[in-house]
Amino acid sequence: MTTDTLPVLAILGGTGDLGTGLARRWAQAGYRVIIGSRTADKAEAAVADLREVMAERGVAAVAVEAMENQAAAEAADIITLTVPFSHQASTLEQLKPALQGKILIDVTVPLVPPRVARVQLPEQGSAGQIAQEILGEEVAVVSAFQNVAAHHLQEGAGLDCDVLVCGNKKEARAEVIKLVEAAGMRGFHAGMINNAAAAEALTSVLITINKQYSCHAGIRITGLDHAE
Repeated sequence: MTTDTLPVLAILGGTGDLGTGLARRWAQAGYRVIIGSRTADKAEAAVADLREVMAERGVAAVAVEAMENQAAAEAADIITLTVPFSHQASTLEQLKPALQGKILIDVTVPLVPPRVARVQLPEQGSAGQIAQEILGEEVAVVSAFQNVAAHHLQEGAGLDCDVLVCGNKKEARAEVIKLVEAAGMRGFHAGMINNAAAAEALTSVLITINKQYSCHAGIRITGLDHAE
């Protein structure tokens, strides 16, 4: 599959560690990646950094560009949202028209500082459900990547971490699993968007483990040796 036949990817709020980590991996896998931000300057700085990292890894050319969030959402086929929970709803409300008919990967975790190691799910059930309610059924919201340490995404090595993929449309989940695999991980169909609550809650558990054991923990699905 060539770059011309791959979906165009946008990462909104893509200048943070999580967003740039995903951008590095997808760009290196041959995808055209748009890094979106509220300000063009921040997006351009992130793109420059990504190109520098790719050069250090010996990757000759990557298709990556900078845009403000609105333009990025309009230009992409699949959009990943990596903004903090406090900005999730307002960002989606603003970009709702540009997202219609597309896949939105929601990476949001409903962390409420300062007690981020405590599970605090919203009354709607999960951040994934909030996204689906705001955007409506014409947008395929898929929840993923909540349990992957940004620190590991930044690295070029393989990842010993699995990704739970939740969403109401199986075809959209399958597309996101392809992106999980392109980023060097295993993705698993984990049910409807309601199930995103489990993955989101696990993040606070992993934060607790990270603090206790000075690590960057993830999750791993076992018992698959005889699965068809």
